[in-house]
Formats: sequence, C-alpha cells, structure tokens
Amino acid sequence: MRLRRPKSKGGVLLAIGGSLVVVAILAGAVVYFVLFPSSSPKPFSLTSTTAAVPVSPGTRFAGSWTIGSGSAAGYRVREKLGFLPAPSDAVGRTSQITGAATVTESKGVVKVSRATFVVAVNTLKSNEAMRDQHIQTIGLQSATYPKATFTLSTPVTLPASSASGAVVRVPVTGVFNIHGTARRLTLPVQMRLTDSAIEAVGSLTFPWGEFNMTAPSVGGFVNVTSTATMEFDLHLRRA
Repeated sequence: MRLRRPKSKGGVLLAIGGSLVVVAILAGAVVYFVLFPSSSPKPFSLTSTTAAVPVSPGTRFAGSWTIGSGSAAGYRVREKLGFLPAPSDAVGRTSQITGAATVTESKGVVKVSRATFVVAVNTLKSNEAMRDQHIQTIGLQSATYPKATFTLSTPVTLPASSASGAVVRVPVTGVFNIHGTARRLTLPVQMRLTDSAIEAVGSLTFPWGEFNMTAPSVGGFVNVTSTATMEFDLHLRRA
C-alpha cells in the first residue's frame, strides 16, 4: 500500500509537526525512563518468615517511648509520562522523625494511650535530586509546609497474641496534619513487641485533594496518578 503524500504546504507542515511530536514523546520517554529507573524500595512491612520471638517473662511496657534508630517515613506515588505509566513508584523517605508515645499496662494488656510524631518532610530524599527539588514547591510543597504530624486520638489496645512476638494488626485512629491541613483518619497498622522495642508499620493512601494538595505535574509531561501514599516504619525505644 502506498502512503499518500500531503498535497498542500499546510498538509506538509502538519505532517512534519505530527512527526516531531511523536519523536519528542519517544525521546522524552527514553530520557524519563533513564532519569527515573524502574527499581524502587518495597513498601514497609513487618511480615517475614522469621519465627516470632516471645516477649521475655516479666518484661514491662508501661511508660514513655520515643523514636529510635531505624525509623523512617515517606511517600509513594505512581508517576506517568504523558499517557504512559511509569514502570514503578516514586518513593521518597526520611529518618528525620521525632515524637513519643505513652504506654499503659494492666493485667498483661498493653495499650498505647497517647502518641505524637513529627516528620520533617523537607528532608525527604528519593533516587532523583530533580524530583526532590520539585516536591519542595509543588504537590507536597515541603518548603512551605516542612513538617507533617500525627496525633493519636483513640487509645490502641494490643491483642494478647502480641506477647508471642507475632505481628498483630490493629486499627489506629488519629489526626494527620499534612500540607497544613488536618484530617482525622483511621488506618490499619502492623505492630510487634520485643523485649526492647515497639515496632509499628503502616500506610495511608489518599486523594491529593484530601489534604488540599494538587497532583504534581512537571511541564505537563511528567504527571502522577490521582492518589498518594504516606508510609512509615517506627521503632520505639524506652525513653
């Protein structure tokens, strides 16, 4: 089959313009997938094949607990190139977290009665410096809103099985303040007790508008999907 040649000068220009657009998209795709590689950190999780280690008899958890080493928090979003999905999530994380929790214990029942945590979101780092610069001014706008906070509003009671060292899943309700906007939300959290630590892992997926944010777009070329995920991995140590 023979291709038709444009009969007018305008047709020729349109054909050339269309070809240039295709070339630009293909070139952009190559650049994008080089700048934003397909590998990204896996979501935080306490689930493992390692056998649970029971809490030693006589261990007490009542008292104050603070953020310990190994704690991290961050974001996870799916990026898109034009109408093409990126091969993986964009992930940014930080270990700059402060805060404390108060734990009570009665007849073997462990309860987190109070907790407040603050994440310095202006220190979030991904695998791309360009991305880290952009979130300072668009989307999260961390240059304007440098901190995100969580305050527990309903005590969390751990099931009796937590004494076995197994991972337990509990609903946690509290007030998230992200991008200068506060929302009271409930999310599922994985928790585990050891002799020296209380570990908590969870994530919250929400529409950008939930916290008065606009989904980031770089030049209308690199975009993200309509939801974002906040995730955390907290290791609490005795104060």
